[in-house]
Amino acid sequence: MIDRTVEAVVLAADALGPPPGGAAALRRRLEALVAAGVSAAVTTGASAAHSGDLLRSRPAGPGRLLLVCRHGGEVYELGPRGPVRVGRRVPSAADDAALDRAVTAIRARLDGRGVVSRRVPGQVGRRVVGVRWPDRARLAGPAAATLVRDLAAGAVAAAGLPDVRVSAGATHVDVSLADRGDAMRDLLVRFASRGIGPGLVLVAGDFAHTGDDTALLVPELDRAVVVSVGAGRPGGRARPAVRHRPGGWATVLALLDEQLDRRRSARVPCVDEDPAWVVVETGADRLRHRVTETLFTLGAGGLATRGSVEEDGPEAAPLTVADGRYTARGPAQHLLPGPQWAALDIDPPPAADRRVLDLRTGVLYRQTGEGGPPIRTLRLVSADSPGLAALCAEGPAGRLTGGAPLRAPAAGPRSDGRSWTTGDAGGCVWGRTADAGTGAVITAAAVQAEAVAGGLRTVSRFAVFADRDAAGRARRAARRGFARVLAEHRAAWALRWEDVDIRIPDAPADQLAIRFALFHLWGTAARHDECAVGARGLSGTGYGGHVFWDADAYVLPAVVSIDPDAATAMVRYRLRRLPAARAAARAAGRRGARFPWESAVSGDDVTPNAGYLGGTRVPIRTGELEEHITADVAWAAVHAATWTGTPERLTGEWAPLLTETARYWASRIRLDAGGNAHIDRVIGPDEYHEDVDDNAYTNVMARWNLRAAADLAAVPDDERAGWRELAGRLADGFDPATGRYEQFAGYRLLAPLRAADVGEPPVAADVLLGRARVAASQLIKQPDVLMLHHLVPDETATGSLGPNLDFYLPRTTHGSSLSPAVSAALLARAGRPDEALHLLRHAMDLDLGDTTGTTAGGLHVAALGGVWQAVVAGFAGVRVRGSVVHLDPCPPAAWPRFEVRFRCLGRRIRVAVDAAAVAVHTDAPTWLQVGGSPPRRCGGWTRFPRRSRP
Repeated sequence: MIDRTVEAVVLAADALGPPPGGAAALRRRLEALVAAGVSAAVTTGASAAHSGDLLRSRPAGPGRLLLVCRHGGEVYELGPRGPVRVGRRVPSAADDAALDRAVTAIRARLDGRGVVSRRVPGQVGRRVVGVRWPDRARLAGPAAATLVRDLAAGAVAAAGLPDVRVSAGATHVDVSLADRGDAMRDLLVRFASRGIGPGLVLVAGDFAHTGDDTALLVPELDRAVVVSVGAGRPGGRARPAVRHRPGGWATVLALLDEQLDRRRSARVPCVDEDPAWVVVETGADRLRHRVTETLFTLGAGGLATRGSVEEDGPEAAPLTVADGRYTARGPAQHLLPGPQWAALDIDPPPAADRRVLDLRTGVLYRQTGEGGPPIRTLRLVSADSPGLAALCAEGPAGRLTGGAPLRAPAAGPRSDGRSWTTGDAGGCVWGRTADAGTGAVITAAAVQAEAVAGGLRTVSRFAVFADRDAAGRARRAARRGFARVLAEHRAAWALRWEDVDIRIPDAPADQLAIRFALFHLWGTAARHDECAVGARGLSGTGYGGHVFWDADAYVLPAVVSIDPDAATAMVRYRLRRLPAARAAARAAGRRGARFPWESAVSGDDVTPNAGYLGGTRVPIRTGELEEHITADVAWAAVHAATWTGTPERLTGEWAPLLTETARYWASRIRLDAGGNAHIDRVIGPDEYHEDVDDNAYTNVMARWNLRAAADLAAVPDDERAGWRELAGRLADGFDPATGRYEQFAGYRLLAPLRAADVGEPPVAADVLLGRARVAASQLIKQPDVLMLHHLVPDETATGSLGPNLDFYLPRTTHGSSLSPAVSAALLARAGRPDEALHLLRHAMDLDLGDTTGTTAGGLHVAALGGVWQAVVAGFAGVRVRGSVVHLDPCPPAAWPRFEVRFRCLGRRIRVAVDAAAVAVHTDAPTWLQVGGSPPRRCGGWTRFPRRSRP
């Protein structure tokens, strides 16, 4: 009847009257839908006691069945143990007084027009005025209802009661503090808590009578399927659009049967194409297909699949990988491709399609569009059941078949030790890729079902990637069915977005881009045992999946405010590779631990020795000289412990990350004849200048590392004192006269080129000008000195952020994807939010717009982490010191109001900012300091005035 699969159903019962023959037939259908994962609600103006047979429903989820009584005054959830009240509006004394004033005003206005009114005994939070028309004043029903409504609304407005709701018919006026529309909005909020947006909702009732159930049709239902089943044709409302399917309860039951049939036949579910949540690609640009594969990557629990099209062909390069599973050796080591699980046989291949990534629910939807019956697919990597991936497909039976549910990785077997084996596991198939050298194995088991009816083939597939019981889990998922798996997955995503989100009503494009960053950070860093986050995450082959300082300085500070357990797992990855870092230090003739520039399985350095720049082969010296990563690893551990409120980890399990890195710096530092300390021959974050001495970033991070270890580590007193003395002697290049740090010794003598002299940033200056000319200039690739103000502001001179921003930003080409977002965070902190937003938008567009032409190789995960840091640490101004959360928001003009949600100190925190105030909500008492106000212990919502900035 509507040819659409929905995830929630709302039945407006009042205007329909009681179901013929009782509610048993309705009850059976609703229980079946709830068992399939659908959320359902029945709304009525009656009390629960008058809801008859419906109260006998005992549905078993994963869906929910709600009974909304007294026009939303009470809400009951019906479950296996019977009805449980889950919502109730209780008016205050002031509310009751307002309702009484409204009734008095309405009766006076009606009586003045010759209409006889009387107060009818009402319900809690509601008043009813009866209307009786004298014969000489009687009007036709609709005209009478309109007149009564207008008179009542005018009376309430004149009485100054804007919060009182009025609905009316020809014989009554209903006065309340919340009406049917509020009840519908409440239902939409409840559905959203399970990942169901308005576009996945079916609303059915008799919407032909103005003033009755039409009040349910709020604008928020704009994308919903609304069906009026009454005899009268709906009119007067353009939004939401209403379909007319007369037939009363018989039509309602037919609508429910259609939804049940779609689930039984495994029809492809729909997505709610809310522009605030979806990224859409049409596939018209063939050159963008590899980029789209990256953007549409789905990941959870350490497993990810690129968003390749399902059919084989030159435009498909499918890849499924698992966190920490590598193949090959040395610099050639890269993520091990796992079994392909999302392939289908489609003949001929689609010539055109439309693909939708739904960030809210973590699914990828596709529909072909070249004419004829379309092929539709939907896939997910479960956020609820780690290692489970599932897809559903439908299309013409002569064109679509499921084919083999698991297939060999695209590159096939390799002579370097990688192998592919398959087999049957009694009702499901299994496939395995393995690497003899690293011992890595990725095993999957899959169950597939196909059916054909009316020329339409449907395919359901469930694949489980696990080392144990993969086949058993795949069979159990298949028994639950795709609809239930999807419902559980959606609900898990809804919980994520409830805790962590960004809301910018006046800048929807910014809001979507930031949500895109959050979505992929969850997909990249989602393991809670040990998490290795490569520069491109699990979304592509770029950098082989190697782990850089990006993970410690850019990704972890974002992830710790999103999923604290995942941030802990990132620290654990470094901790478990401490033996390799110790061995690297010994090999260099040093003490302690030296962490590698590029890391993979074992923690040995896998940095290549050479690469290509603009087609020319050049040496890569970062593995030899970019040593600041050793301090970055220690910083990440301290930051994670501080942000999560678990400082005891730094004197317990994580202590070696501080002590061993401090010992390395103590043995690496050189003392000159005057007793001054130096670190020679390094590469700082600005990689345009190699083999420099006293790089400010490296030296100050080493100084911080030594001091942090001296404060926390359980080491002999003489070692502790030695660390503090060395830290105090380290050169940092600071000039009190200018307030600036010299990036490295001799930097001020270089040619004073600025980025604008080369081109509009971002620009790869080393490609355009050549490495030698750039090295002889003051051009820098990315923030170097400025990174100190971002990571360790307490180690920098007071008031030095502004002078260093003014000097170094004009010289920054943003030739690294790491650069724009952290620059934005610093500009916001410095009170320059509009400049910050300009750079933040560069960062947000890196992958969505493929501005560097490199997104095909994978997402720039550090840039995504930087985007979230710019929002939280920059525009919201969040810092954690001890057990106090400090906030000093500084939003750009384009964001006159915004709300950010994040996790911190074991709390769930919301910060809502507008022109007048900063409102902060914490789910448990928390010490807050907002702007220059004294710290306060707050719980729930607390409102602070915005401080003025110079």
